[in-house]
Amino acid sequence: MTTVLSVEGVHKVFGDRHVLRGISVDVDDHQVVALIGASGSGKSTLLRCINLLEPVDDGVIRLDGADITDPRADPDRVRRRIGIVFQAYNLFPHMSVLANVTLAPVHVHRVPAAQARAKALELLARIGLADLAGAYPDRLSGGQQQRVAIVRALMNSPRLLLLDEVTSALDPELVGEVLALIRDLRAEGMTMLLATHEMGFARQVADRVCFLDGGTLVEQGPPEQVLGDPQEPRTRQFLARIIESGRL
Repeated sequence: MTTVLSVEGVHKVFGDRHVLRGISVDVDDHQVVALIGASGSGKSTLLRCINLLEPVDDGVIRLDGADITDPRADPDRVRRRIGIVFQAYNLFPHMSVLANVTLAPVHVHRVPAAQARAKALELLARIGLADLAGAYPDRLSGGQQQRVAIVRALMNSPRLLLLDEVTSALDPELVGEVLALIRDLRAEGMTMLLATHEMGFARQVADRVCFLDGGTLVEQGPPEQVLGDPQEPRTRQFLARIIESGRL
């Protein structure tokens, strides 16, 4: 199986905070890997390093075998191949859904406007939002806005999709529609690395689960092993608290 993403011994330091401590993880083609752990464990920082939004202090990140942390790597070219969706939708309020989705392809990546529009309408139709292409974000529910943000990340047909707690800002009744879209992407073979607090969803959709704690990768393996029969005491402690809160 082809390895799409390889993170090798990555460290990240902010001032006196050592946020990532030698993280190593691989994501293979068509695989979904879920990052779990408490807030502050390093999940979001790892995703930001992979998308070159934060420089690493040590270690190497490879995309399809190429070292994207090499200073000579072009961040814009790398980001065309890696889509990322954040907790906040980050849609421009003064622009329509269609304009939000086509902005980067047209103005950054120089895709012809008609081509970008056609692809955007096709993707919006697939998630049932084609009729809202001309609407502004304030007319959309949180779940709809997050689905639009995912469509925006898919516009460049990314090799890898990064999802950073994409349901955490949603009301509980809106979470399901976003998770359903991610399930559809998995079924279509999208390669994904996602940080999530949704343990039940991680169990359903992930091929592998990685538990981070204090910037270290404590344990990783199939969902049934990590979530059902964890080997490390810290993993067991974390999951016990999740179970107590009714989230697993």
